[in-house]
Amino acid sequence: MNLATVRYIAQNKGIDPGSLPKRELIRAIQVTEGNSPCFGSAETGSCERVECHWHLDCLKTSTHRGS
Repeated sequence: MNLATVRYIAQNKGIDPGSLPKRELIRAIQVTEGNSPCFGSAETGSCERVECHWHLDCLKTSTHRGS
């Protein structure tokens, strides 16, 4: 998902996106939704929360880069 779309979602949830980078903006959205701010932190390269709106994007930008 591109940054413009993430900014749009944030604004619709009452979050001022300001100059936040994509990762931090998605984490702010997660908190607003009552979820853990975990975007991009799948250290093992997998995540059990497959129902999460950010799941695929998260795994692509995860701290785990695989080998």
